[in-house]
Amino acid sequence: MEKRILAGLMALAMAAGCCSCGSKDSSSESASEAASVQSEETTAADTTTEPETVEITEETTEELEPPVPAEASDPNTVTFDDGDCSFASVINDDEFCAVGELSVEELAGNKMLKFTDDFSTPLDGKVQKISINVVPLIGLENLSKVRSIEFDLYADATAQEYTDENGELLKVPGTICGGGGTVTAKLDSEGNGKWYGFSDFEGGEYVFEYSGPLHQEFKFLLADGGQCWDDTMEDANFLVMRWGSENKSNLYIDNIVFYDADGNSIPLAG
Repeated sequence: MEKRILAGLMALAMAAGCCSCGSKDSSSESASEAASVQSEETTAADTTTEPETVEITEETTEELEPPVPAEASDPNTVTFDDGDCSFASVINDDEFCAVGELSVEELAGNKMLKFTDDFSTPLDGKVQKISINVVPLIGLENLSKVRSIEFDLYADATAQEYTDENGELLKVPGTICGGGGTVTAKLDSEGNGKWYGFSDFEGGEYVFEYSGPLHQEFKFLLADGGQCWDDTMEDANFLVMRWGSENKSNLYIDNIVFYDADGNSIPLAG
């Protein structure tokens, strides 16, 4: 009888142990599953990013404005507004001189002296020459006072034959360079008026069909030594030359002003 009771107690104890182990495994599995779910949610949250904001900026292309002619600022300026260019002439004294005619024409609404080239002279080595007779402009009595001359140069293209750095053909004047000079009162060894060369200039226009003003100043730097004009030179003139042309283009001159040693403009004749 005692054996049966003891056996029954042992069976109950074993059953209780089994139930206890099963409950522990179940709780462990539930906790593990919960942690796994939470981990997945956290990972999903971490990998979810806000949509990127892309700023779209509109490209603005600034439109280039065409060149504007310079306005005369001095009352003693030769502006060509009266249409007179009788004091100017084309010089054609060698095979490289450009052949053409002078007239007063408008460029961008402004009247100027225009050298209309007939392009019969080859471009390579060609020089456009304009002579300006000074006496009709300021009179004989003022010739000896002149120490500098200022004016504006322009050029316009007539052909689409300028080649840019990309090999594209453009209708632009390209380089505008040259110089000038005059015969002075100082005599040379042969008894002739000595030639005096003014400084060279260089500019250009590579976008539009005509250039803006290329302002020039010719100075008599050796006037103290007699290389200037005097009141005996009835044919006193100065020469404006353009060379190095890279395209077929005409030459313009405007706003001529003569200055004395103090920088004052010399009154015009008449």
